[in-house]
Amino acid sequence: MPARHPLFPLFALLLFVQLAPAQGLLIDERHHHWLPRPVPRPTPEQGSYRVRTIDVNATLKDQVAEVQVSQTFKNDSSRQMEVSFVFPLPYDGAVRDLTLLVDGKEFQGKLLPADEARAKYEAIVRSNKDPALLEWLGTGMYKTSVFPVPPQGERTVTLRYSQFCRNSQGLTDFLLPLSTAKYTSKPLEKLSVRVAIASSAPIASVYSPTHDVKIERSDKGHAVVSYQATDELPAADLRVLYDTGGSGVGASVISYRPDSGEPGYFVLLASPEIKSEDRKPLPKSVLFVMDRSGSMAGKKMDQAKGALKFVLNNLNEDDTFNIVAYDSNVESFRPELQRYTDETRRAAIGFVDGLYAGGSTNIDGALKRALGMLQDSGRPTYVLFLTDGLPTSGQTGESAIVAASKSSNNVRARVFPFGVGYDVNSRLLDRLAREHFGATEYVRPDEDIEATVSKLYNRIGAPVMTDVSVTFDVEGAQPEDGPVVNRLYPRGAFDLFAGDQTVIVGRYRKPGAAKVTLSGAVRGAEQSHDFPAELVDSSSDDTNAFVARLWATRRVGEIIDEIDLSGKNSELIKELVDLATRHGIVTQYTSFLADENANPNADASNRRHALEATESLAEAGGEFGFNQRGAKQQLLNAPAAGPARSSRFGGFGGRGGAAADLAPAELSRRQLGRTRGNAFYYDARQDSSQMAANIRQVGRKTFFLRNGNWVDSSVTEEEEQNAQHVERYGRDYFDLAANNGRHVVQYLAIEEPVIVKIGGRVYSW
Repeated sequence: MPARHPLFPLFALLLFVQLAPAQGLLIDERHHHWLPRPVPRPTPEQGSYRVRTIDVNATLKDQVAEVQVSQTFKNDSSRQMEVSFVFPLPYDGAVRDLTLLVDGKEFQGKLLPADEARAKYEAIVRSNKDPALLEWLGTGMYKTSVFPVPPQGERTVTLRYSQFCRNSQGLTDFLLPLSTAKYTSKPLEKLSVRVAIASSAPIASVYSPTHDVKIERSDKGHAVVSYQATDELPAADLRVLYDTGGSGVGASVISYRPDSGEPGYFVLLASPEIKSEDRKPLPKSVLFVMDRSGSMAGKKMDQAKGALKFVLNNLNEDDTFNIVAYDSNVESFRPELQRYTDETRRAAIGFVDGLYAGGSTNIDGALKRALGMLQDSGRPTYVLFLTDGLPTSGQTGESAIVAASKSSNNVRARVFPFGVGYDVNSRLLDRLAREHFGATEYVRPDEDIEATVSKLYNRIGAPVMTDVSVTFDVEGAQPEDGPVVNRLYPRGAFDLFAGDQTVIVGRYRKPGAAKVTLSGAVRGAEQSHDFPAELVDSSSDDTNAFVARLWATRRVGEIIDEIDLSGKNSELIKELVDLATRHGIVTQYTSFLADENANPNADASNRRHALEATESLAEAGGEFGFNQRGAKQQLLNAPAAGPARSSRFGGFGGRGGAAADLAPAELSRRQLGRTRGNAFYYDARQDSSQMAANIRQVGRKTFFLRNGNWVDSSVTEEEEQNAQHVERYGRDYFDLAANNGRHVVQYLAIEEPVIVKIGGRVYSW
């Protein structure tokens, strides 16, 4: 999961055991002990409580947020707790008009500025010997007067406030502190967040780098961001970014450069305006190429027909289309593309109803027939290619099929293969997607074909600008110095779709004020849009550390794809290992690092292990090949930093990531590990997510557990031996954060012994 990002002015709630800062915590004023953790115990500890539910409703208008947070706590212990409710403020002056109710009764509280709050934080940490609160060191604090919570009793705390949100590199930045809710004896039963955005100017991009949120946009000036979860242990604060723009295409750039001596990272959000009822959509061509071989009989055939009908019922008046059905033979609805009318729609649905399964699988012939129909390069063209098996008729060679299809595609049609079930040649499908500018979708045997196809079509159904390229012009950059930016992902030109958002990541060499230009085709004519951006020289905190991790995630996917489709080489293997050790992006091919005896400094050995592990990519078919390439696609198309909990190829469990597949103790272990930043990776052979208990990703650093110490991966063995020891909870310990920037507090909050490099020096505590 993404690391916590302290930037924003929308805070959250929680409870603590003494006077703690951050979202909201309960602090037991009479007893000093550690905050509760969700570790199963036979009987609850004294002072143990749990957060049962959190319900958040917020409205955000032109940088001002009105927030209401309701949170229910339960005292799990057998004694009465006398507690204060405490939450940390993101920065001084951010919150006003604050009201706090406990079971409907208003309670008095006190706002403490950052300097005064620091002394409180340090005092609590010293008295409780619990470093957890240190992650909010440097923030302000709000603390209520004391109120009782009886044994086994509940209290509902409601917080209402107004907040002025910061502007972060041109985007309004809203932060809802949720991560304090990890200090609870059990996971939350329910978490519900709804943020309604209203803007006087058209909203361009809406993005959460921390959570898999749902975004609904009713018109140009309104959007609703929501997040729902059950049995959740929040590992990160919820962050929502949005910006505004004029008509056409909007774009924003967020940059991050933790080391001024190395290239920085950026993420570009490109968003066309949402569809307008009075504007005719851009005409497009759509071909549906459908497998009707014998293996498609039954439920798969019914779902495929449903998917095809969904597409037919959602085409636009000026679109053209056709259907190619194939088994041993290849048949098309009509000999050439048809203009979409009600008459051709009804005729096409009749053609679909008449399809039945039988015969072999002539993939080569189907692609040649479909791509050979395409003559108009002036309109965007999309081929939805569905198969559930290996090529068994006609040309069956993988390379020959790809080469023939490539020579037939004269209009730069984008091909989106759908691999249905485990019998497909998944490497062939990925080759087709790569050569034809698309992406592969993998549908498990127990998943609905129609749902997967309709989800993709809803995204690509309304193209606004096609063959889009990105250029950066930075002040002071000289042509002879080479490109300012490189390693952009996704690679190559892309299309922009109405109501959709494209997330592009890359690296930059030169910081400074920049002009970003998006250029592409609209109705056959070239258009370009320019936007200002700032590529920062250095980043003193980890507010935007997610940018580096997102880039690293996609780069890992790109490396695996390159090895899979083009063959391995020593440079790619080295980089794959380096990204795992530096950014904590562990995969099937670097999972040896998750061994408790792994040494990130053993370069030669680690590369040898990775080289051996990538041999498994030779398996093109079967469930293992399917799972490997499904996981690869998720890395290539990662929308945010790190795998979502619901990831189909890497959640808490296997087969879609169902937490219900895990024993309670194992689920608890993984939930706790996610809150602490432990790395997770997908085991494609076992079809299950695994936790690397010895690897943690904290802010800009990755730590490995060695000899009982969490060791910064950038620390050499010699530096480790000569580390300067700092007494935990002593003055020098607290001064590390004060003297080196707020990102250091994340390392201070690690509970176990730590060895870390800060400002070029190595410390231990």
